[in-house]
Amino acid sequence: MNKITKQGGIAPANALMLFACALIWGTAFVAQSVGNNYMGPITFQASRSVLAIVVLLPLVIVRRRARTKRIKANDRNVQTYSFRTTVKGGLLCGLMLCSASILQQIGITGTDVGKSGFITAMYIVLVPVLSFFISRKASIRVWISVAIAVTGLYFLCVSGGSLAGIIKYDLMLVACAFLFSLQIILIDYFAKNVDGVELSLGQFITTTVISVILMFVFGRPQISDIISGAFPVIYAGIMSSGVAYTLQIVGQKGQDPTISSLIMSLESVISVLAGWVILGQKLTAREGVGCILMFLAIILAQLPDKKRCKEV
Repeated sequence: MNKITKQGGIAPANALMLFACALIWGTAFVAQSVGNNYMGPITFQASRSVLAIVVLLPLVIVRRRARTKRIKANDRNVQTYSFRTTVKGGLLCGLMLCSASILQQIGITGTDVGKSGFITAMYIVLVPVLSFFISRKASIRVWISVAIAVTGLYFLCVSGGSLAGIIKYDLMLVACAFLFSLQIILIDYFAKNVDGVELSLGQFITTTVISVILMFVFGRPQISDIISGAFPVIYAGIMSSGVAYTLQIVGQKGQDPTISSLIMSLESVISVLAGWVILGQKLTAREGVGCILMFLAIILAQLPDKKRCKEV
C-alpha cells in the first residue's frame, strides 16, 4: 500500500477507475428510468444481472487459465486467492448489492433521474460513519467534506426546505444508500484477499439468483417486455453492472473507502446532467446549489494535506 493511501488519500489510477464508475453509473440512471417504462423494477434488475454474468464469466475463465499457466511455469510472482473467501465475499457483497439495486430501481419509478442520483449518493455520509464503528478513522478534512455534501443533498432532496416533501420513494432510495454503503465497506474488506473480477462475478451470481426468484414471486415477467426494453437493459447490464462494478472493486482495493465513496458519489451530479441532456429534466436553482456543494465536497476531500505532500 502506498504512502498516499496510508495517509487517507487515494492513488491516481484508482481514482480514475472510480471516476469511470461514477460516469457510467450516473448515465445508467437514465437507462434505469427508461427501463421502468417497459418492465417491472425487479425484472429489470434480474435482466441486467444476467448480462453482467455473461460479460464477466468469460473474463474470469481467461484470467484463471492464465494464472494456472503461470503457476505451472513456477512463476513466483503469481498471486493465488482463497476460493472460500471469494465465495463468501460474493455472497455478502451480492446480498447488499441486490437489495440496494432493487430498492433503487423501485425508487426511480417515483422520482426523476437527478433526484434519485443525489439521494443514492447519501452513502458518502454513511460510509465514514459506519467505518468509524470498525476502527477506521477519517481525517477532519473528510468529515468537513461529508458535512458539505449533506448540505448539498438537503438542497436537492428537500423541496422548499420542508421535510414533508419527502415521499416513500425517497425513503426507499435512502435505504438503498445505506445498503450501498455496506457493500462499499464489504468490498474494502474482501478486495484485499481475492481477485477483483472473480469477486464481481460472485456478487452478480448472488444478485441474479435472488432477483430471478423475486421476479417470479412478485411479478409476471414477459420476454416481449424485456426485448422491447433491450437497450436500457443492455447498457445497465454490461456497462453499469459488468464494467463499472468490476472497476469499483479493482479501484477500491487498498484504498480508503471514505475517499472512494466521495469520488463515486459524483454519479449524482452526472445523473442530473444526463437527465437534463437526454430526458429534458430541468435543474432548479435550489438543485443547482446542491450540485455545486457536492462538487466542493469532492474537491476538498481530494486536496492533499502538508504532511502527505512531504511524504509523496
